[in-house]
Amino acid sequence: MENNTQVTKFVLVGLTDDPELQIPLFIIFFFIYLITLLGNVGMVGLILLDSRLHTPMYFFLSNLSLADFGYSSAVTPKLMVGFLTGDKIISYNACITQFFFFVAFITVESFLLASMAYDRYAAVCKPLHYTTTMTTRVCAYLAIGCYVCGFLNASIHTGNTFRLSFCKSNVVDHFFCDAPPLLALSCSDNYISEMVIFFVVGFNVFFSILVIVTSYLFIFITILKMQSSEGRQKAFSTCASHLTAVSIFYGTGIFMYLQPSSSHSMGTDKMASVFYAVVIPMLNPLVYSMRNKDVKSAFKNFVGKAKTSIGFIF
Repeated sequence: MENNTQVTKFVLVGLTDDPELQIPLFIIFFFIYLITLLGNVGMVGLILLDSRLHTPMYFFLSNLSLADFGYSSAVTPKLMVGFLTGDKIISYNACITQFFFFVAFITVESFLLASMAYDRYAAVCKPLHYTTTMTTRVCAYLAIGCYVCGFLNASIHTGNTFRLSFCKSNVVDHFFCDAPPLLALSCSDNYISEMVIFFVVGFNVFFSILVIVTSYLFIFITILKMQSSEGRQKAFSTCASHLTAVSIFYGTGIFMYLQPSSSHSMGTDKMASVFYAVVIPMLNPLVYSMRNKDVKSAFKNFVGKAKTSIGFIF
């Protein structure tokens, strides 16, 4: 007879069961999350405090940092608790919450990257009309649209995944609640759910990539027409950080989701998931700050003011 008992909690298998690796992995992920926290929150703080960074590009970058912090925080703290205490149990409701916010913020990031590509297009291809094209209202509408699409997408995927019955097992072969390992546990017919995931994720990725590719096609055409090598170099450097972030983000996302369930290898998926759920949120602020003179200058000014304030107090 089929066991129709609905599960009330899940057990996350995690990355490894080797007891000797638990503390070293905790230390590694602790420092990754600490850099993620300081990098993304620090980026938002710098952009808010320095008036020179009150431009459309940095407005979108601050929202990108919020999205990075959001989906990293949905996953990494629970992963670290598992390493430190060995407690890998997550309640059914907590699993739903983790899944929802992870999908929401990672979708927000996807559309923000597309919005940033359009912003770069306007800056490089239509510099004389940039201030009238990327107005405060337009930037606000684009950002709001990204969040609406993100949370709507999360609602669709959460409802689509958790409407299923999980009666085979409650052991999730992953380190967080994600769609592929959860579908593998369902005793319901998964075909419709898999098709919903494939087509919804496919549409989101296709639309975002279409905007990005179209924007950069016009950008490259404009750059090739430039007479000044200095102008070309400046245009390329403006877009380099964004292109790096796009390549890393979409490369791992496509590898993870846009493939049939029969070809999923959980070991490979876990490594890909570590990269896009934990490492990418740490890399983005580094990618955007290491070669960015404005961010470096804003940081130096902030440190200088902090030293002056501390010296004044003491």
